[in-house]
Formats: sequence, C-alpha cells, structure tokens
Amino acid sequence: MCTVCGCGTGSIEGQSHDHHHGHGHEHGHQHGHQHGHGGHQHHGHDHHHHGAGHPHRHDEGDAHQHHGDGHAHDHPHGHHHAHHHHGAHGDIHFGQGAAGVAVGNMSQERLIEIETGILSENDRYAAANRARLAGQGVFAVNLVSSPGSGKTTLLCATIRAMTADGGGDVAVIEGDQQTSNDADRIRETGAPAVQVNTGKGCHLDGHMVGHALEHLHLHDGATLFIENVGNLVCPAAFDLGEDAKVAILSVTEGEDKPLKYPDMFTAARIALLNKIDLAPHCDVDLDLYEANLRRVNPTIEIIRVSARTGEGLDQWIGWLRSEAAAKRLAQAAE
Repeated sequence: MCTVCGCGTGSIEGQSHDHHHGHGHEHGHQHGHQHGHGGHQHHGHDHHHHGAGHPHRHDEGDAHQHHGDGHAHDHPHGHHHAHHHHGAHGDIHFGQGAAGVAVGNMSQERLIEIETGILSENDRYAAANRARLAGQGVFAVNLVSSPGSGKTTLLCATIRAMTADGGGDVAVIEGDQQTSNDADRIRETGAPAVQVNTGKGCHLDGHMVGHALEHLHLHDGATLFIENVGNLVCPAAFDLGEDAKVAILSVTEGEDKPLKYPDMFTAARIALLNKIDLAPHCDVDLDLYEANLRRVNPTIEIIRVSARTGEGLDQWIGWLRSEAAAKRLAQAAE
C-alpha cells in the first residue's frame, strides 16, 4: 500500500471479487476464479492482483468473494515526502527533485518509473471506460472535493432538479472509504447508484469505475456522476474516463484552499463554489475565492451555488446539458 495514505483496497456494494486497481503492485501471481452473479452468466477469468482483501458489494444482490493475500504493498504515487529546509522562516518544503516526491533509498529516476507505470496502467482502464461511455452517448463528470464540501447534498439537489422536468436519465457511482450512506441518499432521489468502498484507498481509479459500470443500469444518453472520495490530493492524478472533473469548494473551507491544493483545481474544468447561503455568516470574500481559483487555473469556469436555497442550480444544470450536447455534436461530426 501507499506508505502515506495506505490506498490500494476497494469494494463495490453487495459483491466481492478480486481485481486490479492499477496501482503498480508486482506480485507475480494470478488468480483464476468464477463470479457468481444472481441471474447472470458465470464467467471465469484470470486477474493480475494488487490489493489484499477487496470485498465488493452490489445492490443488485451479486456476491463475489475477494480473498486477501496478506501482502503489504508499496505503490508511491506522489505522496512520499523528503524534508528540505530553506527560506527565512525555516519552512519545510516537500516533494523536491525531478519526481516531485521522495522515498528513502530510492532514486528520483526509479520513482518516476514507478509513478509512470501506475498512471499508465490506470489510463488504460480510463480509456476503456471513456470508450464505453462514448458508445452509449453518456456524459460523465468526476465530482471531487474535500470532505464536508456538500458534494452529496448538492448532487441530490442536482438530480432532483434534472429529473423534475423529465430532462434526462442520471446515474451515480459513489465513492467512499466505508458505508453506503451516500449511495442510499442518492437512491432516495430515484437515481440508480452503485457504492464503491475503497477501504484504505484515498481515491477511485479507472478499474474501480470500470467494474462499477458493469453493475450500473446506465441508459444511452444518460448523465453519469462519479462522486469521488473526499480528498483534494490523489484524485487529481487519476483519470476515470470522465468528460470533466468538477471541483466543489464550500465557502466554509477558506479562500486560500485553491492555493493550498493547486493540482486539483488545475485539473478541474469547472468549480462549484458551494454553500454560498452561509457566506454572510462566515465572513468570507467570494471574489477572493474566485480570484484564487483563477490564479491556479485561469480558464476554470466558476458557478456559485447553494443546494439549500437552489441558487445557481439552473446555471450548473445548464452547464451539464450544454457540455453533454457539445459532446454529442462532436461525436456526430467524427
């Protein structure tokens, strides 16, 4: 597992089954197994495994058993720290060198090789997801934020608003370390949802999403929301096959949040400045939030929203529908 965050495990609700997460663990063994899907055809296949003990649960009632192999894994992907003191105040700066990370007794060249392998493998899964979604005309967004930003509440409000006027089908892949609480909240809106529990994992990856897609009833032309694990670091680097990353930033988090976590806001196409109904009570500067977002990403689109009052939802949903229509036009022109 990652020496800092411990990521490398994952499970999908209602089902257990060994799978390859794309984190670059090298075991040198394969597992052959059959999946028993209630009412589905049995199939056997070999997977090259990385994670230990991945219980998957599916609300469709599938039951696959992951077996733990008892291995501890090491897969650095941008988290490892070396201390470099400099500056007038003796500040400690991490992530120096060509790789941007450091691990004791491991060269920068080796770290670059490992991280390149991890991300390249993930990109292969993401490309397969993207092709699959494109084939169905699905527009997919990857919702990223820190914990407590109001992602799920905003997502529920978005789904209700999108479906109230018969404006199209929606579906959700929900990522959390544990529990199905958020997926249960999503299902209350009437939208289908599959919960992916990452265990110690700090983000969703391309393989997890691909596996979840196999168990999600996704209609042609739908909008797919992938709600990532609450984390402003790792999800920035992992492509899931989405059309756009959407960063959600609440007014309670501090105007300097984009400056502290620039990679995430640089990777996002659009930022939703959420909970603006609380702004008068938090002594915050909304214009400074926007200025700092554009400081790290000059082209980012910004919409101020409130799930509680509904402010900005029309603009946000308009963006979703406009982007989905643009994707369909581009595909038709190919």
